[in-house]
Amino acid sequence: MTRGISQARSAFLSAHKPLSAGMRAGLFSLALSGAWMAAPPAVLAQQITLNSISVEGNARIGNAAIISRAGIARGQTLTEGQLNAAYQRLVDSGLFESVVFTPRGSSLQISVVELPTINRINFEGNRRIDDDVLAAAINSNERRVFNPSQVERDAALIADAYANEGRLAARVSPRIIRRSDNRVDLVFEIFEGDNIEIERLSFTGNRVYSDRRLRRVLETKQAGLFRTFVRRDTLVADRVEFDKQVLRDFYLSRGYVDFRTLSANAELTEERDGYFLVFNVQEGQQFRIGEISVTSEVSDADPDIYRSIAAIKNGEVYSPTLLEIDIARMERQALRDGVDFLRVEPRVTRDERNLELDVEYVLSRGPRVFVERIDVEGNTTTLDQVIRRQFNSVEGDPFNPREIREAAERIRALEYFETAEVNAREGSSPDQVVVDVDVVEQPTGSLTFGASFSNNDGIGFAIRFAEQNLLGRGQRLSLTVSTAEESRRYGVNFVEPAFLGRDLAFGLRFDIAKTDSSFTTYDTDRVVFTPSLTFPVGENSSLQLRYSYEDSEMLVRDPASNGVVIGNEIAAGALTSSSLGYVFTYDTRTSGIDTNSGYLFEFGQDFAGLGGDNEFVRTRAQVIGETRVLSEEVTLRASLEGGALSWGSGTNRAVDRFLNNTNIIRGFEPGGIGPRDLSVSDEDPLGGNFYIAARFEAEFPIGLPEEYGIQGGLFYDVGNFWDLSDVNTAGGTIVGEGGSFRHVIGFAILWDTPVGPLRFNFTEALQKEEFDRDQSFELTLSTTF
Repeated sequence: MTRGISQARSAFLSAHKPLSAGMRAGLFSLALSGAWMAAPPAVLAQQITLNSISVEGNARIGNAAIISRAGIARGQTLTEGQLNAAYQRLVDSGLFESVVFTPRGSSLQISVVELPTINRINFEGNRRIDDDVLAAAINSNERRVFNPSQVERDAALIADAYANEGRLAARVSPRIIRRSDNRVDLVFEIFEGDNIEIERLSFTGNRVYSDRRLRRVLETKQAGLFRTFVRRDTLVADRVEFDKQVLRDFYLSRGYVDFRTLSANAELTEERDGYFLVFNVQEGQQFRIGEISVTSEVSDADPDIYRSIAAIKNGEVYSPTLLEIDIARMERQALRDGVDFLRVEPRVTRDERNLELDVEYVLSRGPRVFVERIDVEGNTTTLDQVIRRQFNSVEGDPFNPREIREAAERIRALEYFETAEVNAREGSSPDQVVVDVDVVEQPTGSLTFGASFSNNDGIGFAIRFAEQNLLGRGQRLSLTVSTAEESRRYGVNFVEPAFLGRDLAFGLRFDIAKTDSSFTTYDTDRVVFTPSLTFPVGENSSLQLRYSYEDSEMLVRDPASNGVVIGNEIAAGALTSSSLGYVFTYDTRTSGIDTNSGYLFEFGQDFAGLGGDNEFVRTRAQVIGETRVLSEEVTLRASLEGGALSWGSGTNRAVDRFLNNTNIIRGFEPGGIGPRDLSVSDEDPLGGNFYIAARFEAEFPIGLPEEYGIQGGLFYDVGNFWDLSDVNTAGGTIVGEGGSFRHVIGFAILWDTPVGPLRFNFTEALQKEEFDRDQSFELTLSTTF
C-alpha cells in the first residue's frame, strides 16, 4: 500500500515539472500549487489502524491543530474513504499550498507546505479610485494567510467597483512577490480602461409621459455636460432594477395600476464607448376612484363615522397613497373611540367599463397581539430614546403592522443611519411581538463652505458647521458665518425636536447681521435672539409660538447724503424691541394627497411692547400654490403675500418697515419701489407700513436635453408698498406714500449646475413710478463645496 502511494506520488510529481523562478513569483505558480493540493492520494487497498501520526513542513500551524483539522486521531481505524476525506479536509482548509499523506504500516506521515502570509497589499495603475476605497472593497488582509481563491474573488470585486464607475473594460491582475519567512507582497495590477457611459436613455411604449419626464424619475442618468460631477450615468445592474421599481411607483401613484416594465435593454454603441439604455414599458389605462364604502364587522365601529373621515373622493385619480392616508385616519379614530385591534382592509374592485376602482374599507377585529418590547441594536452614539420616540407604540400596546412600517420610515428619514431595518418576530408567547430595530450609524456632522453671487449683494462666502444628531440626542445645532460685499451675518441655531419627550420642537436662534448696502445711505447693525416652540395641530399644519428680542441701529455713513427722514431715524440711535408672536403654517406641498399639486398657507403676528423701546403689531401672511400640468412637464406657481405694521409708540424706522427685495417683486433694486425721500440726491428708500404682492410664474423645458439642467421660466409680478403713518416726515420731500401698483413681466433661465443653482432674470416694468429704481437683469448663484 505504501509503495502504491509512493508510486502515485512520483508519477504526479513527474507530470508537474518544477516551476521557474519567475513563474514562482507570480500568482500563477500558486494556482498550480493548488493543483497539487487537489490531487487525490493513491487508492488504499485496506483499512489502517493509526498508532502514530507525524507532521512535517509546518512552521506556523501546530501539529495538533493540523491533526485536529484532518479529523483523525491516534488509535483510530480508518477506511480508504475516511483517509481520503481527512486528506481533503486539509486541502479544503485553505491553509496549505500542498498536502501529502504517506502511510507507513500503522503510522501516517503528513507533509505540508504552508501558504504564505500576506506581508503587504498594494494597488498599481489606479487613478480613478483611491487605494483606501479599493482596500475596503476586498476581503484579503495584511498579516493573514494568502488564499489564491480569495485573491481571485478580490480581483473580481475590484473589477466590479470599476464597472460601477462605468469602466467595464477594467482588468485586474493579481501578482505576488515572495519575501523571507514565507511571506508575500500581494499586488493588484489595474488597467482602468475608458469610461463607458450611458449616451442615451430612452423609453418605448410610453404615450402619456414623455421620455424627458420619465428620465427625471430615474436614479440612472444619461451623460451630459457635467459627467465629472454626475456619477450616475454609468450602467449599474442594481440601479437599473431599482429604476424599474421607481417607474412602477411613479405610474401607480397616478392611477396606472396595470403598468409594467417589460424589459430594460442596454446596447453598446458602434464605437463601443457608450450604451443605449432602453426601457420598454406598458402603461395601461388610468383608473379613477369609483364608489367608496365602509363596512364594519366590529359592533363598536360605526361605518358612517369612518366613511365621513375618508379623504378620497369619487372621480379623483387612484393612488395607493390615498388609501394609506384613509387607513391611518380610521385607525386613529379607532384609538379615540377606544376600539382596540381594529384592522382596516381596503378591498378594491375594478370597473373595466368605466375605468374606475371601487374601494370598500372593511373594518374588522385583528388578532389580539401586543408589543412585548422594542429592541434597538447597532446604535453606538444615538440614544435609544431617539429611535424609540419614532414609534407611536410602546411596550404593552396593541401591535399594528402598518404603524411599525411607518415608524421604520421615520427612522430612515432621520438620516442618522446608513441602514435601518425594523422587523417584528414572535415574542415569549404567540400573542406577543418583539420589534427588532437594527441600525448602522453614519456621520451626521458636516462642515460646509459656500459661495454666492448676485448683482445686488455682490460676491459672498459662507462657512457653516452643522450637527444633526448632537451628542446622539437627536438635537440639531448649526453655526453659520456668511459675508458678502454689502452684508455680514453670524448665526447660531439650535433645535430640540422632542422637547420634554413630546412632539414639541424647541428652537433657539441668535443672529448678528451687519449691512453697508449700496442701495441706502446708511449702515445697519442688528442683533436678534429668538426662542420658539413649534408643535403640530393637524396632519399638515403646525403652530409656532416665539419670543423675539431685537437690538437694531441705523448708522450714519455720510451725513451729507442722508435725507431728513433717514437723518431723524439715525439720530434715534440703538433701539430695542421685545415681542411675542406666532406663526400658523399649513403645507401640503410635500405631504398632501395630490402628488402634482400642493399649497402653503402661512399667517403670523408679532406683538412688541413687553419692554424695549418700541410698541407695534407686525402681521404677515402668504399663500403659495403649485401644480404640474401638460404631463407634468410644466410647473405653474402662484403666490400672494402681504404685511401690515401697526405702530404704537417708539420710533418707526426704515429698518422696521417693509422694504421690497427680489423675493417679493422682481425687476427692481432692493427698496426700489415704495415711498422715497427726494430731499437728497441719493433718494433713500423709506419702506412702507403696508405691502401686498402677487407673483405668477411658469417653469418649462426649452428643448435642450434635460441632463443639461436648463429650464426656462416666465413670470408676472404685481405689488405695492405704501403708508408712512407714525413716521416723522417733516422737512422731507416724500413721494409714493399713497402707493401705486407696479407691474413687471420677465423671462428666466434656470440652470441647475453641479456647482449650484444659477438663475438669470430678464425683466421689463410695465407700470412704475418716475422715482422707482428698476433693474432689468438679475443674476444669482449659490453653491456649497
